[in-house]
Amino acid sequence: MHELGIVTHVMKTLTDVAAENELTRIGSVTLEVGEVSGVIHEQILDCWDYMCTKRGPLFTGCKLILDTIPAVTYCSSCEKTYPTVQYGRTCPHCGSGETWLLEGNQCTIKEIEAE
Repeated sequence: MHELGIVTHVMKTLTDVAAENELTRIGSVTLEVGEVSGVIHEQILDCWDYMCTKRGPLFTGCKLILDTIPAVTYCSSCEKTYPTVQYGRTCPHCGSGETWLLEGNQCTIKEIEAE
């Protein structure tokens, strides 16, 4: 379960940001989670809720919001993009396997709502 590691890292980052900006409470955090990142939404939300109870007043009642970023693959043969999940590694336009993932594997902090 790498979701707990992700939550731990995000909370450490938020704790640092809070200290730098003299924040007393974080109300919500929005993460951009790629469609093929391997992050299981239910598990990361469960980990978040659990860790919020352990991290003190900065995270009391803090909500985690997940924005899913679609996976997009680029084909170097025909120079077109396509939805990764639907077609995989083989380009639906030309049948080439000379493809690579452009986006959809990330997990990044998009927005922080704080006091």
